[in-house]
Amino acid sequence: MIITLKNDAPQRLIQQLVDEFKSQGFEIHDSVGKNYHIIGLIGDTTNVDERQIKANLIVENVTRIASPYKKSNRFFHPEDSIIDVNGIKIGGKEKIVVIGGPCSVEGLDHICSIAQQVKDAGAVMLRGGAYKPRTSPYAFQGLETEGILDMVEARNRTGLPIVSELMDSDQIDEFEKYVDVIQIGARNMQNFTLLKAVGKRTTKPILLKRGLANTIEEWIMSAEYIMANGNEKVILCERGIRTFEKYTRNTLDLSVIPIIKEKTHLPIIIDPSHATGNWKYIESMSLAAVAAGADGLIIEVHDRPECAWSDGAQCLKPAKFAELIKKARAIAQVVGRDI
Repeated sequence: MIITLKNDAPQRLIQQLVDEFKSQGFEIHDSVGKNYHIIGLIGDTTNVDERQIKANLIVENVTRIASPYKKSNRFFHPEDSIIDVNGIKIGGKEKIVVIGGPCSVEGLDHICSIAQQVKDAGAVMLRGGAYKPRTSPYAFQGLETEGILDMVEARNRTGLPIVSELMDSDQIDEFEKYVDVIQIGARNMQNFTLLKAVGKRTTKPILLKRGLANTIEEWIMSAEYIMANGNEKVILCERGIRTFEKYTRNTLDLSVIPIIKEKTHLPIIIDPSHATGNWKYIESMSLAAVAAGADGLIIEVHDRPECAWSDGAQCLKPAKFAELIKKARAIAQVVGRDI
């Protein structure tokens, strides 16, 4: 339930109202802006009489929220959340961020070389997998800690913040120490134990990918798990969902961009690499995402895709990546943004 207070409401009366709700067992989400003051009641409001609340002289309006998510809900937080990653801001009307790098870290020299090339192309962050979730238990699973440390060296050389996927709560301390943005992959989107753990145990921004076949509400509720446990620095990432279509690896749902913007205050970035599974389609889907209002792109880049240790078919070569960013910048300017 959302209670909108009058702009001239005295603080003494506001505190009385808040104390009354707390005495009834509700958690209070207090949101104050330049021209608004909103109190959100978190809990079972079934038996709350909204007419009685409206009778209070300091209350402007009362709205019942059907959505089960609260902390990520735009009603409670009308302004866009802007997530700061080492000075790089994601969300709102900030520059659209582009993240580039290989699917898997393949060694120190290679990741450092790719890092420099994606930076030269215009990327502002480096992605790379050190712990890899693979369908087959016999496939390459990543370099693990060695891969993380290789990315740290690439960051030291280029200044690019690093994004990597966390697979298990046992890795949280390592990621808290070394990684700038912690990715929760599609297969772990509803690993609620892991979501609660990253909410409680890390303050790093969380890049939460949509599950293989999850609804938008299920995805937002996973973000809610993280936020409800203490970490509100969540960035949503659409990477395509599994449908009956065979011509692409997944089906990229670009409609989530305006929906997420309407329903939540969280930033959203698009992963056209995993969505399409084919380098030929990445540019067009990236440009469409920028036009639709995405806050960023995360794209797989490899200098020799035919030799990549994983997912080479969906990697762009550095020159093509640079060309994409140039085109995306032109579209971003049309919609009032920049890259």
